[in-house]
Amino acid sequence: MIWDFKGPDAATTAEHHNIHLKEYITAKQLPLNITGCEVLNDMHAIAYMVVDEADMKPIRDALKPHRGQVYNDQ
Repeated sequence: MIWDFKGPDAATTAEHHNIHLKEYITAKQLPLNITGCEVLNDMHAIAYMVVDEADMKPIRDALKPHRGQVYNDQ
């Protein structure tokens, strides 16, 4: 799941959002703990969270990501 942040504060906002994603994982005791943020350029950053496919729909509905992508760790 991916959240996009744009504007001059995008990187800071993505980092802050990542904190909340980690808190959510802890609170819900989710099996995966893969989150992060990435600065794509000076006006666009993302926060992301990897979830099991079985957990995807309820988490998607609760957290409302801007977009999704299938994660492959290979």
